[in-house]
Amino acid sequence: MAATPLAALAQLITTGVKTLEDAYAKQGIPYPSLDAPFQPTPLDFDPALFQTAHLIVAAASQLIATVRSPMETIQAYAASMHVTSTLGFVVDADIPDVLKDAGPEARVVSLFPRVLRFLATRHVFTEVAPNTFANNRISSLLIKAKSLDEIKADPEAKYDGAPVAAHRRQHASLLLHGDESLKASGYLSEFLRNPGNDASAFNTAFKTPKTMWEWREEPHNVWRARRFAVGMKGGGDIFPASIFTDGIGGDKLPTDALVVDVGGSIGSVTLKLAKAFPHLRYVVQDLQKEISEGEKFWAASAPELIDSERVKLQVHNFFEPQPVKDAAVYFMRVVIHDWPDVTAKEIMLNTRKAASKDSKLVLFDLVMPYACETPGTPPVPSPLLPNLGVAGAGFVTSLDIEMMTVFNGKERTVDQFKALGEATGWKLEEVKPGMLFGFVFSAV
Repeated sequence: MAATPLAALAQLITTGVKTLEDAYAKQGIPYPSLDAPFQPTPLDFDPALFQTAHLIVAAASQLIATVRSPMETIQAYAASMHVTSTLGFVVDADIPDVLKDAGPEARVVSLFPRVLRFLATRHVFTEVAPNTFANNRISSLLIKAKSLDEIKADPEAKYDGAPVAAHRRQHASLLLHGDESLKASGYLSEFLRNPGNDASAFNTAFKTPKTMWEWREEPHNVWRARRFAVGMKGGGDIFPASIFTDGIGGDKLPTDALVVDVGGSIGSVTLKLAKAFPHLRYVVQDLQKEISEGEKFWAASAPELIDSERVKLQVHNFFEPQPVKDAAVYFMRVVIHDWPDVTAKEIMLNTRKAASKDSKLVLFDLVMPYACETPGTPPVPSPLLPNLGVAGAGFVTSLDIEMMTVFNGKERTVDQFKALGEATGWKLEEVKPGMLFGFVFSAV
């Protein structure tokens, strides 16, 4: 007798849990407790276990959606903005840091028990006694690098210097979502129902004709720009170097071939490439503020590459003609998703006009997967959604709405990337899958 959908989902969870527990038992370590602060283990980076965990999450979320009352599900989704606002508040108010300073055995009576109880009910923080809270595995990711005394002495710098890129991105993401994005999201319906009135919901919310990038440069938003820059400094560090080294195919390029990192911020990805392919030359391009930060980054990380001119930093706006002609490779990392099609085409066309017939353009970006079966969709266990639901496409679909809300940008399907290339003189030759996909275009 065939298993029912409920039984099949439950079996996926049971099987997955056993796989995880057996793997940790084989290493002689317990599976991490939700109640303990986060501590990385070697198994966190095991691709097979990562996939197992995703299948468990996919099955668990689909099981909840199946058995929970539809009315309760809609109510929970409708109130999701409160998760964003409370997470933003606890980070901004340094609550995880206060709990950390209290020591692992101490507990802190909160001045904001309603906020922390809301989050503890969703497994962020632990309420260990009435109105008394402690950090747990999830909330510990929100702890800053600086001490409370350092934070009080220089509040604007409190997000600087987080110990790992993941922490920086957690803080930047939370505070962006809890500030600009949350406010803009209230105008998304108006924006979608009245296209053309404003460039994006962000523009309506903040009553500005400027893009978010330009708006953050205004004097009263300096602190926002600084906060975002801190979060993005480690943006390249969260992805394996192999994504970029495989993507540009540097081992096949001749000595002194030129690689241009377009919109490359401080150049953290180019540093990975320069270490992997020291025989190549590189140019990192971005606006003045990012290049100024890049000068500090390279002075600390690899000054010899700047001194020898193997790496050059160049101020360039990618809406203007590309100054570097006939490069072997031009690449962009999560640039195109910030822009609507008409603007993305302008960026790619400027690059094409500078390229030679042998140049390549590589776009490193996410791919929007459909929630239904399509040709070439990798098989997943029944009855899971083909894109694994929130476990597989949860992040990219959320980011897609984020891009729509603040930039009128989008996450794209493979066919949409192909169409962008066809409209700008680039032919999509190869798609390299990974945490970021590599879209390799050749000049037409």
